[in-house]
Amino acid sequence: MINRLPAQQMSATLSRALAGHQLTPDDSAVIFQDLSFLEERVRHLVSLFPESSLHAIAAKANPLPAVLEILLPLGAGVEAATIGEVYTALKSGYEPAKIVFDSPAKTLDELAFALKNGIHINADSFNELERIEQLRGQITSASHIGLRVNPQIGAGSISATSVAGAYSKFGVPINEFENEIIDFYKNHHWLNGIHMHVGSQGCSLGQLLEAAAKLTSLVGKLSDPIHWIDIGGGLPVEYDKNQPAVSMQNYVSELKAHCPELFSGKYSLITEFGRYIHVNTGWTASRVEYVKTYSGVNTAMIHVGADQFLRRCYQPEFWHHDISVTDPSGRLKPMEETKEYTIAGPLCFGADIIARNIRLANIEEGDFLMIHDTGGYTLSMWSRYTSRQIPKVLGYRDEGRHFVILKNRESLEELYQFWK
Repeated sequence: MINRLPAQQMSATLSRALAGHQLTPDDSAVIFQDLSFLEERVRHLVSLFPESSLHAIAAKANPLPAVLEILLPLGAGVEAATIGEVYTALKSGYEPAKIVFDSPAKTLDELAFALKNGIHINADSFNELERIEQLRGQITSASHIGLRVNPQIGAGSISATSVAGAYSKFGVPINEFENEIIDFYKNHHWLNGIHMHVGSQGCSLGQLLEAAAKLTSLVGKLSDPIHWIDIGGGLPVEYDKNQPAVSMQNYVSELKAHCPELFSGKYSLITEFGRYIHVNTGWTASRVEYVKTYSGVNTAMIHVGADQFLRRCYQPEFWHHDISVTDPSGRLKPMEETKEYTIAGPLCFGADIIARNIRLANIEEGDFLMIHDTGGYTLSMWSRYTSRQIPKVLGYRDEGRHFVILKNRESLEELYQFWK
């Protein structure tokens, strides 16, 4: 299967959307999601793991209910980092047992809600396990419960997305508290699983494998049988054509070689992939409002910036998005005539820059810029600074021959009501 959507295919989809009036004059920017590619990714993931596995897709990557509803019939679950994501998953039709609640700061009320509804819970600390024990004395629950451990395998190349260093705000450190973890499982027979997560983009395949090996080693030391093992997500994806990523198939092959116990049938596996599922299946098109040339710099002003691309604007050394140029009808512009451009967003601060000194086809007012690989961790991180309206989200199949609105452009009244 392909790793990323090619610019030619994105261009053809944009052209069909424009010709079919899927974009209104107010749609200065639109987020596109290739639903066929999204479904293919999920099916491919499911095919590589044992049938009993639960693939709880991280809602924080893309929490749109319309998208969650599309993933539901594929057998997916939802990894929820907040009670809001738990509620959204329930409203989207997911069975409680297929919702994995992973917040590191769960309140008593949130834990009680999860227990009453039979939500799968990964406790983040001994403190939280003690709260759960207290609540279990008051609530009859069908929830599966485990403990998140920090495998302490070191940080990846992006510290902000690494959560398994010597210190992490998440989980119980395995090197420091192995004996205490073993004792806790021995004395709390309702604990029937275990969880870990290394981090996301910037974490190597070697780190993912080392963490899984440390977790399975710990499981072998627990006296009571463990029914499920949650190995998290975090497989890096390809944002830059010059930096290809490890395939899911390669990851699973290496995982089988390093940790065959995970595939023996003794345990049910849980995965929590979000970036792998969503990022490469989406892209954003923004109309170019102006092209300004001052002080020898060509600046293309567009309608998305740090509102949608927080990480790209604040940490450009770590986060990359390829960019392509089309004419006003959506046709891809050739790279025969190029210039260096700075691509600037609409927000009222100087760092609202998506790219600097990037060589692109000649850009003119009214053209569109297509920003690649925006299907995850972009809209879900939307910033309310300067009260920008959230753009329309269009799902499509067959290169834009079939469209569906996943989310309408936010109206001015809806924006007002958000702040009211």
